[in-house]
Amino acid sequence: MDTENKHPEEEAPIDTPTETPTAAAPEPETPAGTLEGDKTMAMLCHLLSFVGLLGIPLGNILGPLVLWLVKKEGDALVDATGKEVLNFQISASIYGIVCILLAFVAIGFVLLPVLLIAVVVYTIIGAMKANEGQLYRYPFTLRFIK
Repeated sequence: MDTENKHPEEEAPIDTPTETPTAAAPEPETPAGTLEGDKTMAMLCHLLSFVGLLGIPLGNILGPLVLWLVKKEGDALVDATGKEVLNFQISASIYGIVCILLAFVAIGFVLLPVLLIAVVVYTIIGAMKANEGQLYRYPFTLRFIK
């Protein structure tokens, strides 16, 4: 019965883990080509180029242009994406005019559908990359806006 009257000071101390100071965790590195910004607006910048497919003249340029002009000051991702989309859409429009002119020698009838398919595919790829926060560089693009 002697064990019931033990004083707390006499009990064996309970081992508690001691906290060791740790260095601050390193910030995650962003992969090359990744920018911080609004990914949804960057993706929308790519997708607004489909406005031209609705029959609006130069809608493929005007859609991304309006979004880029509104959002470029406050968002680095939208700024870089907007420039790239505009350069690609201007280039694609020039290529489309060349295809129409080449239709007079019959080769334009083959090249125009190929161009339209390429524009749709590259735009979708660009939108997916923008949704991941990456800047997509369109192939076959003339760089008008730096």
